[in-house]
Amino acid sequence: MSAVMAQPQQADLDVTAQTPGQADVLTPAALAFLTGLHTRFEPARQARLRARRERQAFFDAGGLPDFREDTRAIRAGDWKVAPLPKALLDRRVEITGPVDPKMVINALNSGAKVYMADFEDSTSPTWPNLIAGQRALHAAVRGTLEFTVSDTGKHYALRPFEEQAVLMVRPRGWHLDEKHVRVDGVPMSASLFDLGLFAFHNARELAALDRGPYFYLPKLQSMEEAQLWNDVLDHIERELRLPPGQIKVTVLIETLPAVFEMDEILHALRTRIAGLNCGRWDYVFSYLKTFRAHRDKVLPERAQVTMTQPFLKAYSELLIQTCHKRGAHAMGGMAAQIPISGDEAANDAALAKVRADKLREVTAGHDGTWVAHPALIPLAQQIFDERMPTPNQRHVLREDVWVTREDLIKPSLGTITRAGFEGNVEVCVRYLAAWLDGNGCVPIHWLMEDAATAEIARTQLWQWLHSDGLFLDDGTPVDFALLERAFLNLPTRLGDRSRIPGGSRINEAIGVLDRLTQADVLEDFLTLPAYARLD
Repeated sequence: MSAVMAQPQQADLDVTAQTPGQADVLTPAALAFLTGLHTRFEPARQARLRARRERQAFFDAGGLPDFREDTRAIRAGDWKVAPLPKALLDRRVEITGPVDPKMVINALNSGAKVYMADFEDSTSPTWPNLIAGQRALHAAVRGTLEFTVSDTGKHYALRPFEEQAVLMVRPRGWHLDEKHVRVDGVPMSASLFDLGLFAFHNARELAALDRGPYFYLPKLQSMEEAQLWNDVLDHIERELRLPPGQIKVTVLIETLPAVFEMDEILHALRTRIAGLNCGRWDYVFSYLKTFRAHRDKVLPERAQVTMTQPFLKAYSELLIQTCHKRGAHAMGGMAAQIPISGDEAANDAALAKVRADKLREVTAGHDGTWVAHPALIPLAQQIFDERMPTPNQRHVLREDVWVTREDLIKPSLGTITRAGFEGNVEVCVRYLAAWLDGNGCVPIHWLMEDAATAEIARTQLWQWLHSDGLFLDDGTPVDFALLERAFLNLPTRLGDRSRIPGGSRINEAIGVLDRLTQADVLEDFLTLPAYARLD
């Protein structure tokens, strides 16, 4: 594997793990390139993470997010983002998933317009997973990726390039380290490792194909974080001798602070941004985390927090209005349902939920949507084809939308049922056990769960248990005795552990969740303490 040689760096980079094939991607030139990224941008990353902590302390003290006064001119200005490349004009159905070879082939062959190869919420970041993902994407870019299932002999290969989905890559967020790569003893940013290594090996090849490279950027909280990404991408383009603005990105609006800075985020990335995406599950998680100390902002159980709730409807419609005003795409959220085999009625009910959700999105003005399973692509495609005959809906300006701060932060009404409480415990334990076992995308009760949905479950449990005076709808107090009973009932709910992903690590996952919910302070991310247990 080859790419443009980076200039030698003085810093000392160490790779502290070994897995087959890593020498193919971690070449001396690639390591020098990564070292340069770390040296140049790690101080700025740490400054942004400090700013996050300071902002959360303000919220914990009773403060509320709001639109910024110092950026009023950006919001009022008459400007647009750069024109979009042809490959990104029509994104009506996108599929997301992890980066193992079989998934990469199936997703690129799926018939979706875009495949988001996900190093973040649907990939457990074991060292073998990360290296295998980089190798798989390298081969996919060159059209040579193949995979054979060892026990069945079934063979998977890519369709011709013209029939493949457009590839986009999502690196891990700014808050995560890559502990296996250290520069002068300091762990490297997982964001820079994932995106930098992929760009180093593939950017020039994708540019020659007029396919980017294109990225999804996760969990941004401010325009300054967007500006940091823009600086990184400018640097990568210079180092790899790409034209300015060659790299295009879509930003997930999946944190509550970011919804108040959508214009500013678009402006910071205006030469390269293709759109914003309603990362709905992480957005709910961020709402919970932001208001963890606000007793008046407690949400009901997850099943009741749907996109028709007023605060989520306001979020999605403001995103559409903001994007279309600036000439960018407004992407809809994830349909997490998967086909239910052996129960036609239940499967029909699940598909009806998907149909209603996608109809809501296209009617509101979204330019495309996400699905988690290939079987949902035809349904989503049909709905968008019927209601969106043009490649996108950027002409739908939604000038009727008027959203205030109160609209965005007012919680939804609802209840906490025993099934909802125990369901949160089960989803979090089962997902965490699978994640610790190397699987970051887990089907649970016919929903494809990833880190975002597990975070909702974990954060809701913490907030409910640390808010005095909460009761289930049947009058039972929400307290740690209720949590203990849920843990005791879990083996019955799970049945044969050998039949579920990560079954051998269920007890470990229960211990982690118990410690996190008992803690006086909410852990920012479930994956931070869990990451120490990987490999």
